[in-house]
Amino acid sequence: MSRVGKKPIALPSGVSLSIDNGNVVTVKGPKGTLTQAVDPDISVAVEEGTIQVSRPTEQKRHKALHGLYRALVNNMVVGVSTGYKVDLEIVGVGYKAAVNNNVLELQLGYSHNVYVAVPSEIKVSAVTEKGQNPKVILEGIDKQLIGDVAAKIRSLRKVEPYKGKGIRFVGEVIRRKAGKSSSKK
Repeated sequence: MSRVGKKPIALPSGVSLSIDNGNVVTVKGPKGTLTQAVDPDISVAVEEGTIQVSRPTEQKRHKALHGLYRALVNNMVVGVSTGYKVDLEIVGVGYKAAVNNNVLELQLGYSHNVYVAVPSEIKVSAVTEKGQNPKVILEGIDKQLIGDVAAKIRSLRKVEPYKGKGIRFVGEVIRRKAGKSSSKK
């Protein structure tokens, strides 16, 4: 039984959902439009201001797809109504970030600067405040795309466990290790 799949999705005001004959769901809202192809076995219906996702049988495959497509449609509705935001923090001496025409330029302690071309669907900004670590802020309506770009940026310099240097999500807890200790003889 999919508890996630059975939950109805509230449709906020200003957001509309349409289903094409090829079972393609399109969600339009104040922030933009998103589309998602849904498996032909799963049905999506709009009933009295809520979206209901249902499955035909109790097969394991249908149960898995039921929860998956309900979550994807819910992410689309939240994205076009409120949007998503991911904050990355860059920790390290001399580590910097700058944005120029949706190209993120990072100085991460390598011999060269690292340039990341961010898709046009995502708004990227770099903030550097005195006494604070530089931050990279990603904003957009597609949760999956933002997560992929954030993971790509984070993978450029993973946080190391001894000094904690690297790129991390804001609020992420890093397990720290003790360094070498000298033995007394």
